Amino acid sequence: MTAPSTDGLMPFLAMDILNRAKVLEGQGRTICHLELGEPGQPPAPKVLEAVARALPNPQGYTSAKGLPALREELAHYYERQHNVAVSPDLILATMGSSAGFILAFHTAFRPGARIAITRPGYPAYINTIIGLGFQVAEIPVSAANNWHLTGAQIEAAYNKMPFDGLLFASPANPTGSAVDRAGLVDIIDTCKRLDITFISDEIYHGLDYRGPSVSALELTRDAIVINSFSKYYCMTGWRIGWMVLPESLVRRAEVLQQNLFISAPTLSQIAAKAALGERDYSEEQKAIYAENRRILTKGLQDLGFDLPTAADGAFYAYAGISKFSNDSLAFCESLLEQAGIACTPGVDFDRTSGQGYIRFSYAGTSQTVELALDRLDKFLKAGA
Repeated sequence: MTAPSTDGLMPFLAMDILNRAKVLEGQGRTICHLELGEPGQPPAPKVLEAVARALPNPQGYTSAKGLPALREELAHYYERQHNVAVSPDLILATMGSSAGFILAFHTAFRPGARIAITRPGYPAYINTIIGLGFQVAEIPVSAANNWHLTGAQIEAAYNKMPFDGLLFASPANPTGSAVDRAGLVDIIDTCKRLDITFISDEIYHGLDYRGPSVSALELTRDAIVINSFSKYYCMTGWRIGWMVLPESLVRRAEVLQQNLFISAPTLSQIAAKAALGERDYSEEQKAIYAENRRILTKGLQDLGFDLPTAADGAFYAYAGISKFSNDSLAFCESLLEQAGIACTPGVDFDRTSGQGYIRFSYAGTSQTVELALDRLDKFLKAGA
């Protein structure tokens, strides 16, 4: 499963685990799905109502940048949530954050540029960067610092191997770590001083358990900001996100969108506009994640997993398994086959040191989390 191609591309193991879990479910097994970072609930009812009203109408292309009404509502979102004024002209609707990353890389960098990411980090970062012909620089973060990235770490990595851009997520996948305002200022200021283009992945905004999420737009207008409706708004399969760009890059991003994707799906844009007005519903889902976070963190700690603290945000527990195994993929495969628990091996997020970790997602129901812990207890007691 982990064999890389000659250029360094590797499978997205969370998806491979999902595929195997679906096979087992087809055989009549009941699987606890803790492998994917996707909410277990549908979008808010008013989102579905808006789509139902629009469905009989022709669903043609929108402008490449997206529906004006959606972009205007996103501008209002930044006013309400972050107290910053953003022109709708700087906003571009995308086919999820995934398309946003592709557009950001091709908009901001020329072929062969080197883009830095943190390790551990979202697997699609490194695979997308490599697949598009760019180079990767990895900056390791550690549990000793609660997986937080600092300006000093950026500068040290840059001095060893200069890079052109930094893609950074807060809250992050798989660790759930999130920097505070001072930490984000440190990162942005370091990037500015070293002339590094900063790309802020904010797709887990809203899912910060310590306080309001801080957007890079509160601190700079030179950053590329990428966000999505997938996580906070329970819309993974709708494939809709957005990006905010510096004025100097907007036209190039629009041209690339015209040619690579034409536009984001029309129905998904309509749904997204409605979702922005349904934050009460999203906060209800967040309350469920917060309870799941409490249950899972304590449960894993009691079972002997290395998880000193609960994550700052998102809906993940990145737990050390040194007490049980030194092979995260084999451990996850055994958990799935023997205990019916689907989770993701740490090697998916860290090709260097990830064998000692696995990631659990607690975005589903509390019942699923509790059942998974019960099965995990029995699995470990059986001497697996």
